[in-house]
Amino acid sequence: MSASGGTKAIVAALAANLAIAVAKFVAFLFSGSSSMLAESVHSLADSGNQALLLLGGKKAQREATPQHPFGYGRERYIYAFLVSIVLFSVGGMFAIYEGYEKIKHPHPIEAWYWPVGVLVFAIIAESFSFRTAIKESNEIRGSLSWKEFVRRAKAPELPVVLLEDLGALVGLVLALGGVGLALATDNGVWDGIGTLCIGVLLIVIALILAAETKSLLLGEAAGVDDVKKIEAAVVDGETVTGLIHMRTLHLGPEELLVAAKVAVRHDDTASQVANAIDAAEERIRAAVPIARVIYLEPDIYSEKAASAGPDPAATPGGPAH
Repeated sequence: MSASGGTKAIVAALAANLAIAVAKFVAFLFSGSSSMLAESVHSLADSGNQALLLLGGKKAQREATPQHPFGYGRERYIYAFLVSIVLFSVGGMFAIYEGYEKIKHPHPIEAWYWPVGVLVFAIIAESFSFRTAIKESNEIRGSLSWKEFVRRAKAPELPVVLLEDLGALVGLVLALGGVGLALATDNGVWDGIGTLCIGVLLIVIALILAAETKSLLLGEAAGVDDVKKIEAAVVDGETVTGLIHMRTLHLGPEELLVAAKVAVRHDDTASQVANAIDAAEERIRAAVPIARVIYLEPDIYSEKAASAGPDPAATPGGPAH
């Protein structure tokens, strides 16, 4: 997996969540706190999710085959989508069920120092994991806001780890609040309410992840900056005189397909056009290295062809925008 896949952040999150899951489950056994049970399942689900991300990154490195000529780059999107399903079902729905049961049948928390101690430890451990994810994200985030980064990132791993770690930290605070109120009021209902809030939080995060990874699975175009670089690289002003229309598609986080119809002069020879196309491909790859699959179709520019505009559904398409 490439550096942009956030391998270091995934491994850090996996190590933290495995340790936290064990600690939370031990605290649940000694205290009977439903918040602790929900949080232990949450951490176990997160651990499985990070394993899925690592597996997806590994599978995506397979070489292209005749049956899959564009390779397996989208495996990373598929496994990221599976993460959202696991987070929704194993994490969110279980926590809501457990919270409902605790509210319906409340019982006091025993050995309060176990859940409180483990929650404090978990907050510290998750903070280190979250810090690692933030540090790796900042290396590629540029000037984007965090919301824009999560929405525009083509590599799904870092947004997934960021949202999981954020959800884990907020969930731990909710669990600590529920346990604290249950101890202060001697009423186990508060523990159930905290558990219920954790479930709702996990479902919201799972839905956000599902929406973003669904968009990647459907196929997203190159980012605005990359599109501008490609447009500038295509035209040389001599043989390739203009760009009639262009479509881009991410075959994976680090592999981009570029298909464009370019304008050439009507009196150019076939040899001149072929050489110009080869040169344009080299310029595109130099400007945007992840543009590995390029198809350029030469055509004689006409106002009729250009009048369709940049609408992807238009035929034959219009000028690049």
